[in-house]
Amino acid sequence: MVTGRKATPAWVELATDDPAASREFYSKLLGWNVAISEDPQYGGYGMARLSDGDGDVAGITAKMMPEAPTAWSLYIATDDAAALGDAVQAAGGTVISPAFDVGDMGRMAVFADPTGAVISAWQAASMRTFRTGDAATFGWAELNSRGIGKAIEFYDKVFGWRAETNPMGEGQPDYTQFHVGEDAIAGGMEMDPSFPAEVPSYWLVYFNVSDVDAAFTRANELGATEVVPPSPMPGGRFAIVNDPQGAMFGLLKTEQG
Repeated sequence: MVTGRKATPAWVELATDDPAASREFYSKLLGWNVAISEDPQYGGYGMARLSDGDGDVAGITAKMMPEAPTAWSLYIATDDAAALGDAVQAAGGTVISPAFDVGDMGRMAVFADPTGAVISAWQAASMRTFRTGDAATFGWAELNSRGIGKAIEFYDKVFGWRAETNPMGEGQPDYTQFHVGEDAIAGGMEMDPSFPAEVPSYWLVYFNVSDVDAAFTRANELGATEVVPPSPMPGGRFAIVNDPQGAMFGLLKTEQG
């Protein structure tokens, strides 16, 4: 379990047009128990935990605007969400939602980097725990960017992320790992040119699983659709699917996991 060290992933959240169906899908796929807040100010927000009840792993909520995409969001820990917004603008990004209070839980803000990828910030108050590292918890975040060089410069200026870029072989884009200190906390690469032009840059959230192939099969049985079938990668195996409501996410198993 981690507490959202500054400039590291602090939370993941699904905004969907059918929260009940989404809760059912992820509960069946990942074994989550999702508790719905009874406080009306949180609009039926669902907090997911594993069966042992120890620590929150993700949120599921209704979309704030009907036209918004059904998608997973990545939150990065910060000491000051409002000041971070100023840094985003100075680095060429866009403030989509300026910092605002989320009850007594903390403050959040939503930004877009210069290539259009949306990322959020979390300034913790009472809500400080984010369980990671186990099966069925957040495992990795990956930027698919239309201009990865510009994005690397942006995340360095805003979060202080150190980038290490390595070739991935013939026909494959270079892969960048973002570091906070010595810890690799996210990845990024140039978006595949085969993606339709209207698809913007985006962050993809991966969840750890004990068996990628089995989880991929189960996801499809529950109504998900294939994006990338189970495939090898350096240090592990992964797959990518769209959930039944259309949110893309990844399944991940590393040699350390």
